[in-house]
Amino acid sequence: MTAQDSSEQNDRVAKVLARAGVASRREVERLIEEGRVAINGQTLTTPAVKVAPGDILTVDGEVVGGAEATRVFRYHKPVGLLTSHNDPAGRATVFDALPDGLPRVISIGRLDINSEGLLLLTNDGELSRALELPSSGWVRRYRARAFGYTTQEKLDRLKDGITVEGVRYGAIDAHLDKATGERDGARNVWITVTLTEGKNREVRRVLEAIGLKVNRLLRLSYGPFSLGTLGAGEVEEVGPRVIRELLADFVPAAYMPTGPAVQFRAFLSAGRRSGAEDGVGGAAPAAKPHRTSLRPGQESGELKGERQAKKPGWAKAKPKKPGGLRTPKKAAPAGAKVKRHRAETPKGGRPAGDAKPKTFAKPSGTPKPSSSRGARPTTGPKGPRSGGPAKRR
Repeated sequence: MTAQDSSEQNDRVAKVLARAGVASRREVERLIEEGRVAINGQTLTTPAVKVAPGDILTVDGEVVGGAEATRVFRYHKPVGLLTSHNDPAGRATVFDALPDGLPRVISIGRLDINSEGLLLLTNDGELSRALELPSSGWVRRYRARAFGYTTQEKLDRLKDGITVEGVRYGAIDAHLDKATGERDGARNVWITVTLTEGKNREVRRVLEAIGLKVNRLLRLSYGPFSLGTLGAGEVEEVGPRVIRELLADFVPAAYMPTGPAVQFRAFLSAGRRSGAEDGVGGAAPAAKPHRTSLRPGQESGELKGERQAKKPGWAKAKPKKPGGLRTPKKAAPAGAKVKRHRAETPKGGRPAGDAKPKTFAKPSGTPKPSSSRGARPTTGPKGPRSGGPAKRR
């Protein structure tokens, strides 16, 4: 193999760093302009440099290892985090909030600081760049709450695209889900928005162009991956089998993960199960929050608020019968016989007073013997007996 053939097989520095998960190609070019990338100790000034086998590549003085197998993570980005590795203003970023145990990852697409929902992370910069392009055809689905008044007919006009401040946005499928409240002809509306381009602040700018002010934006899915039941701030790794099935057109065979198990297992909130098949498919509905508010007076122990109305069919308490063990007994009238219980009989003696112990009659059927001892019957088998009185023995 000639030196020229070997040189043609080498990759440019931007591609090598992107494959290693350091940054995307565009961000690598910015790092090179800032003088933060070096090969064999020489600082680079242009991205048009190829990395040969055995070269030592460093970023900010740290050696960059070889490319690992592609890994993908689903992350529920909360509001207030910036999707960036560093912010000159010092604001909190997504990568500062990630749990320990994750490799160096970059985001696939972005969510602005006031948006929340699904954010895909990967250690493969080439994969991130490929999935961000509109040519990938991956659909992004959002749930937006906006203040204003609109109709489904107005939203249907977005299917033909719209131009806002000189920027042309492609076809957008918007569906009016719910409208709540009325105030001077305006109200809060919930809209499900589906698009494929994913330009900067696209949903907010397009809805503002038709008179709606977005006050909450939640991304439900990105391509075949959905938010599922991930709680805010939680992250889960996509299984290798799912990557092999869904990303075969984007990941070279040399970087395709093997095996069935994931390497990173995050702690999930109690009482929650992970999304079906690593979050592939439709997004699950949000869990109903628990009631945390107190009724008036409950803080001081005096419950003054209205109690919850009983539902039909609930069991009611049975009324208490009059009397009981604690009810005082009425005094017996003078001269009346008092029925005594066994407990009132003194031990080892007869009952108090003139009362006699009870006797129990013998069962009938047994002939009672005669009181005259030795008396004989007057009749016998041979007839009446004659003679004088019977002798005494």
